[in-house]
Amino acid sequence: MAVVVEQTLPFSSESLDLENGSRWNNLFPLIRPSIKTVQTSKGQTILVDEALAKSKFLRIAAVGTLGNFSSKLLDEQNVTAIVTERAGAGLLSTQDIPHAMYSAGIGQEQGVVVVRAGKERRVEVHGSDCIEVETDGELEQDHVLHLLGHSTESCRTSIHQTAEMLKSFAKGASTSRALLNREKLDGKPSLLHAEDAFGFEKAKHAVEKVLAHSMKHLAHKAQTEQVVYSVHYSDINGLSRLENYIIAGEIAQYLESQNIPYQLSHSTILDHQELARGWSVSICPVPAHYLAAQAQPKPHVKSAQEEDAAVKEASAPLGSRITFSDAEARKRIEAGCNALIKEEPTITGYDAIVGDGDCGYTLRDGAKQVLQFIEGKDLDQLPETLATLVNDLEVNMGGTSGALYCIYLTALATALSTESTVAEALSAALEQLYIYTNARLGDRTMMDALIPYIDTLVSSGDAKEALAKAKEGVEGTKKMEATLGRSAYLDESATQGVPDPGAYGLYVLLEGMSAGS
Repeated sequence: MAVVVEQTLPFSSESLDLENGSRWNNLFPLIRPSIKTVQTSKGQTILVDEALAKSKFLRIAAVGTLGNFSSKLLDEQNVTAIVTERAGAGLLSTQDIPHAMYSAGIGQEQGVVVVRAGKERRVEVHGSDCIEVETDGELEQDHVLHLLGHSTESCRTSIHQTAEMLKSFAKGASTSRALLNREKLDGKPSLLHAEDAFGFEKAKHAVEKVLAHSMKHLAHKAQTEQVVYSVHYSDINGLSRLENYIIAGEIAQYLESQNIPYQLSHSTILDHQELARGWSVSICPVPAHYLAAQAQPKPHVKSAQEEDAAVKEASAPLGSRITFSDAEARKRIEAGCNALIKEEPTITGYDAIVGDGDCGYTLRDGAKQVLQFIEGKDLDQLPETLATLVNDLEVNMGGTSGALYCIYLTALATALSTESTVAEALSAALEQLYIYTNARLGDRTMMDALIPYIDTLVSSGDAKEALAKAKEGVEGTKKMEATLGRSAYLDESATQGVPDPGAYGLYVLLEGMSAGS
């Protein structure tokens, strides 16, 4: 599976109003009811989580950077206090934060750790009950918050052990990042890493390059004690859930291949200076008595029956119980792809309103790639050709929809070789797609066109009726409230009357293929 490499610019800082501290102060208590707003003696507002008032662990206070606000500050359940604004009657000091927490009923018997996102790493111990940590940016701040929340129990209850762990982090952490490049190299997508651009082929190669760069800086530091590698990665400017799963999986596989004990964590960072999407990684060796290695899943042990079935499946050629005509398959595929290419401006226009504005380009580029790929191919052997096509699309088709198309087509290639009819193969592939996405009917996605089309085709065998049901599904998305994808972040009024771009694009493809029959 390839990670999406087409760049998408996020919403502007002006439209999101990210630098308005009062906005977070008003919204966050609505998201988490246990949050209470507290004023410092100098007039700043601090958000305090009363649910952690009786926690036996050290209190954690995070000082966020407005405009580059991290998801870790919003979803980290171990953070007792969040500071989003600095302006007031005087400069907000480290000691002001514990005092404000105490006024809200949060005791500090265990001690307080204040974590600031800054420009350089430093750890300062204030007396016997307060530690101040400054990190080099939001990525490292997120990393430290994870460390504080997931270190060993003895460490989380000891101000001394926590201070030593944080000093170890400040001394030994290494970071690296990869951003999706606007320019292509040799006609292919590329990434920027350490000020150099390199061609993108697979997520595995890109992740390994970033990790190897970070690990290289740690290799010369001799370890005199057993350590666990704390690894934190952030997607920048909002990669999709599927893309994040891919990156996390590749990071885990790399570390396991090197026999490195690790603890892996994740967050999302907004960066309106770079604007490009991508990911960054922070790695630090931590003494094992401060951090336990992440438990590895136990491999599935196949039964004798499963082993026999696997041997039979592996030895069976990828043929088909369905007979395909090269001329008919080519005519349908070309008609569907050309329809997508022609309709790209409309799809892009819809997505500019309710999404990132890249859906039309993604589908158009995918369609062009398919047309180029099938030149000279034998479409009588459609399952084999389709399986090979997916490998090509994974690299050259971006967007979340591109990843879902690749998953579906991979499953379809197998299903076409085992099922008796095309309708049954389409349905079997849909069942596989369900494993990789939570989207269903009514979620305002491409599934609102795909599901009714396949269900109708299976039940009635009537392609025209199936196409009509797919069109009804697209029309229905105009009135739906999005629950998944980027549209879910928009006000419902912004999506009303506009069809889901992915659903509409799929309908265009199906309609074009039907016209090509």
